Amino acid sequence: METKTKDVKKVTRVLYSKEQIAEAVKRVGAEITRDYAGKKPLFIGVLKGSFVFMADLIREVDLPCRTDFMSAKSYGEGTVSSGFVRIVKDIDEVVEGRDVIVVEDILDTANTLSNVCEILHSRNPASLKICTFLDKEVDRKILLTPDYFCFRVENEFVVGYGLDYAEKFRNLPYLGVLDDA
Repeated sequence: METKTKDVKKVTRVLYSKEQIAEAVKRVGAEITRDYAGKKPLFIGVLKGSFVFMADLIREVDLPCRTDFMSAKSYGEGTVSSGFVRIVKDIDEVVEGRDVIVVEDILDTANTLSNVCEILHSRNPASLKICTFLDKEVDRKILLTPDYFCFRVENEFVVGYGLDYAEKFRNLPYLGVLDDA
């Protein structure tokens, strides 16, 4: 049986190493610890991509905190957002009156995250902030700016450290650029 190598995606270069990522996560954790001193934030991870970042992040936050997860999809199997956001799993925690930090893997079009934030705002949190691993430099139709982020990246399709392409590459310990094959 012949294998079609042109259908196999590969990482063409590493943008950030495991060590660079750890340093950035530590920095963001310290910022959150400072900004939320005396509070007990609720971290809500947007699945699936945020789970690696969120696990490392909360270990760098020196505060009592709680966690929950929400699943929202807009990519499917492709490399371009479909534009349609669907909530697959809602949170279990009550957000009313609580300080909420939404944790996302990447902020690009802002379509998914703006929908998630709109849903959470409607539940009357005391505060709602956005913490994203990556802030992608794209022309956003929706104006949304993260309160906390580790890195800004150019408009390339990146994988690793929780980010995937068709459910592959999430387990890479670094952040890499995916080829166009």
